[in-house]
Amino acid sequence: MKISDVRVRLVKKDDSKLKAVASITIDDCFVIHDIKIIDGSDGYFVAMPSRKTSDGEYKDIAHPINSETRQTVIDAVIEAFKLELAKEE
Repeated sequence: MKISDVRVRLVKKDDSKLKAVASITIDDCFVIHDIKIIDGSDGYFVAMPSRKTSDGEYKDIAHPINSETRQTVIDAVIEAFKLELAKEE
């Protein structure tokens, strides 16, 4: 699997923990939208797209099924996020 493109849109709300929303393209043929970059207590983390169930829980719509792929996605998204932040400064 190769992540061929990452696009990040910064969220400009000072009081929000949500800092950006990303989309990744895999192998130039599959896109995952609405990946969230959140400012947590231990730094930034990546949350995969999810939806709220009828009982109030959130379930991922799309997500990696192994830790190696998860880390590849996280690294690519965080790197693109930091580049986008640098452009804003």
